[in-house]
Amino acid sequence: MTATSPDLPGLPYHRMARYTPHHRWWRPLLGTLVLLLGVLLATVFFYAFAYVLGMAAGYPELPDGEVDFGPVLGAALDLTVIALALPLVLLAVLWPGRRPAGTVSSVTGRPRWRWMAWCFLAAVPPMVLLTVAGFFLPADLSDSGADGVWVGWQTFLVSLAMLVVLVPLQSAAEEYLFRGWLLQATGAFVRSPWVAVLPQTALFAAAHGWGTPWGFVDLLVFGAVAGWLTIRTGGLEASVALHAVNNLLSFGLSALFVDGLASDETAADAPWQLVAVDVPVILLYALIVLWLARRHAPRNVSPPPPAPAAPHLPYPQPWGPYGPYPQPWGPYGPHAQPQGPYGPYPQPQGPHGSYPQPHPYGPYPQPHPYGPYPQPQSTHGPYGTPPPNADASGTGGRGPGEQSPDQPSGRPQDQPSDQPSGQPGGPQDS
Repeated sequence: MTATSPDLPGLPYHRMARYTPHHRWWRPLLGTLVLLLGVLLATVFFYAFAYVLGMAAGYPELPDGEVDFGPVLGAALDLTVIALALPLVLLAVLWPGRRPAGTVSSVTGRPRWRWMAWCFLAAVPPMVLLTVAGFFLPADLSDSGADGVWVGWQTFLVSLAMLVVLVPLQSAAEEYLFRGWLLQATGAFVRSPWVAVLPQTALFAAAHGWGTPWGFVDLLVFGAVAGWLTIRTGGLEASVALHAVNNLLSFGLSALFVDGLASDETAADAPWQLVAVDVPVILLYALIVLWLARRHAPRNVSPPPPAPAAPHLPYPQPWGPYGPYPQPWGPYGPHAQPQGPYGPYPQPQGPHGSYPQPHPYGPYPQPHPYGPYPQPQSTHGPYGTPPPNADASGTGGRGPGEQSPDQPSGRPQDQPSDQPSGQPGGPQDS
């Protein structure tokens, strides 16, 4: 884990509401409304259910209409109803916020238990110092019930066991609500951590009621320091540890005396003497946490935000004009579309297929215009061209020894004979 540096991607704690690809400007506002409504309904139904159970169990009813469960059980109910805000905050992060629930715990997306243990150890010395100093301060015990009467070991141990279980949950619920959800909801709109700390600080002090001006100032200091430590360390561990240890010691001291847990006093009712000691103690705790942060270097910047995920559809996307069914390749339907005029076979490189392109007469040698016969030398056929001085009337252009094409073959052309055929050609005597 490393500290903040300019070259680290990610978001600081107060900007973690944007740690989702589904972030919209209205989500923190909607989540705040849903969370407040959920806390109100949970409180009403819880106390109504407790009232029904108390009346059924035979607990006495107070003049104001509430059931008197006693100091221990009554304190347990009050702590439980505050602790119900913890799961409601996580649900608000998941549903309206559309991001992992662990992003409200720290920038790593989960509670850092080892760092929280260090913060608990850091909170013990300042809170013990505050408790010891409180014994030397003047205190008004008029509202303390039995004026500091020891409650007894049995009741004290039962009260202490109840406090050890419920006080950390109650403290964590307040921190998750104010330093968690409200701090991140404000940080969704502003970048400055100092501006983001202010609204939750004022609301935290107002939620404890108005007692004394000094008590209100004390709560403002607590809320501001806890919010600054949350941003500086990147999580709620430091503020939860301070809040839990402070409340454990405060409730533990009240459990020592009869009706001590039944007191309605809160931190808002603190006198100025106690505030004068409590404010330096809170600042001392902040210095110890900063010293530990330099040694252990808790991460205060988130990993890179997740990229938007592709939409998940039951069929491969895109569907095309044929819906979820396979799209045909062309006018041939589900069959393979031919690549050319040769059908599904590979398309040839030229008009004669993949073979070397032949001459127009196929694989045979190209003939002359006269077919397989020898081509004549002139227009007189294969007999040659006559000489230019030939006697056209006598020989008809014939060469020596050539006979006329009109004369029958087999004998030379002679003078006509008066003898009948078959007789000797010479003149006969009578």
